[in-house]
Amino acid sequence: MRTPVTIIGAGLGGLTLARVLHLHGIPVTVYEAESSPAARTQGGMLDIHDYNGQLALQAADLMDEFHAIILEGRQAMRVLDRDGTVLLDKADDGTGGRPEVQRGDLRQILLDSLPAGTVRWGHKARSTRALGEGRHEVTFADGSTVVTGLLVGADGAWSRVRPLLSATAPEYAGTSCVEIYLFDADTRHPAAAKAVGGGSMMAPAPGTEIFAHRERGDTLHTYVMLSRPQEWFAAIDFTDAAAATARIAREFDGWAPEFTALITEGDTAPVLRPHYALPAGHRWDRVPGVTLLGDAAHLEVPNGEGANLAMLDGAELGKALAAYPDDIEAALTEYEQAMFPRSAETATFGGAELYEIGSDNNTAQALVTAFIESEQTS
Repeated sequence: MRTPVTIIGAGLGGLTLARVLHLHGIPVTVYEAESSPAARTQGGMLDIHDYNGQLALQAADLMDEFHAIILEGRQAMRVLDRDGTVLLDKADDGTGGRPEVQRGDLRQILLDSLPAGTVRWGHKARSTRALGEGRHEVTFADGSTVVTGLLVGADGAWSRVRPLLSATAPEYAGTSCVEIYLFDADTRHPAAAKAVGGGSMMAPAPGTEIFAHRERGDTLHTYVMLSRPQEWFAAIDFTDAAAATARIAREFDGWAPEFTALITEGDTAPVLRPHYALPAGHRWDRVPGVTLLGDAAHLEVPNGEGANLAMLDGAELGKALAAYPDDIEAALTEYEQAMFPRSAETATFGGAELYEIGSDNNTAQALVTAFIESEQTS
């Protein structure tokens, strides 16, 4: 009997691992804090890359299901200067390697691919401790416990499994995002809808950036990026939606009105999402019977790679465990030795340099140059 695997966290990485293990006949249980699959919305759009996320879905034998949830046309992309000048307008011709899906749809096809009862909902991990000989105990918020011979932390930024391996904790990365939705955009918010186009729109500037995406139907999802200290955001009362919206919009005084409309015409209250990160190159010494994947292992500021890397982590770990049925430590060693350098690679467009939001070089023209360089090297 193969050692059963206990996964903490039913995000995309944990579920990909569970699916690959299931395909190889390895018993697995996933414990998830949320009370049900529908306990909360699962975020916005994800572009799933042919060099990592799609490889994971191939390993999970879910490519047909993946193709069925792709939102056609959403790979279209625009880059605009803050005065509204369009510097790049790329249509989606169907040949790009980063098709877009809704995160919730992707999670659902992974859930649907697992036997009933694989995910134990309503189990929020509170703490973990080593019992020796590769065994670990997980204590949940309700006081219940589980003992496992193979524990995988797929539980995100504030992982309860990580302390078994590393004393390092995420730190504020100096930037935060404010999320806003606009509904029925083509009819109710036509200027903003035109600026965004059929896919995504980026308008970067030093210290500030607006990114917006056309999601399913006629919905625009705005991500307002700001390079500011936490104290700056703490001074804003986000329980007062109107006041918070007005304060965020002031940071974009002088920008084209179609951009500020993406903030001020929002149909939802602004939601603050601070960015945290683990140190670049975060790693740990091998500890018997436990490992991490995704944000629990290598949390980064959002760069388009996080979900893709988490899924690839899950797939690669699952394949390693299948390849070494009688040697868990050999499997975990092989997985970690490949995962550490893979997660440490800087996200680039085909090797083109990208500037952080706080850089004076974070401009629309610099981003366009990066895209052009990417196409020349691909």
